[in-house]
Amino acid sequence: MLNVVLYEPEIPQNTGNIMRTCMAFNCRLHLIEPLGFYLDEKHLRRASMDYVRELEYHVWPDWDTFEKENHGDFYFVTRYGHRSPDSFDYTKTQEEVYLVFGKESTGIDKRILQKHLDRCIRIPMVPDARSLNLSNCVALCIYEVERQRKYAGLSGDEVLKGSQYLETWESNQ
Repeated sequence: MLNVVLYEPEIPQNTGNIMRTCMAFNCRLHLIEPLGFYLDEKHLRRASMDYVRELEYHVWPDWDTFEKENHGDFYFVTRYGHRSPDSFDYTKTQEEVYLVFGKESTGIDKRILQKHLDRCIRIPMVPDARSLNLSNCVALCIYEVERQRKYAGLSGDEVLKGSQYLETWESNQ
């Protein structure tokens, strides 16, 4: 299973978008505290995170506890990385893959990044762009992993209205 890790996320709307993306791609989400928002039902509903019921997610009190309890191949998405997401082969591992993203204001703790320099990813962009929105970064990186894995277990057809909806649309009007 693909795991998305948010290190101390600060903005509930970003986390809400990421929750939706993780649910759609069947990813497990890990949230490392402290969080910049509340995760109770009232706040989740206000941030449009009602699909959280269909998502497997875990909240961890800190990075050390998370790292001790989870094992696999970790990749750290940071502006300081030197490799693009497609420079790694996510199909060669038998381990679970963890994509780690930092908080919106300062990213992932630099001490953590220094321990994993060979696994630091930078999303290529023009030199003047410092960063992208966190939820966009998560979507880009999930998509690259799933592309390499040939979208295993994901539907390529419209399920709710049927796979032939567009072909028969005019006759249904």
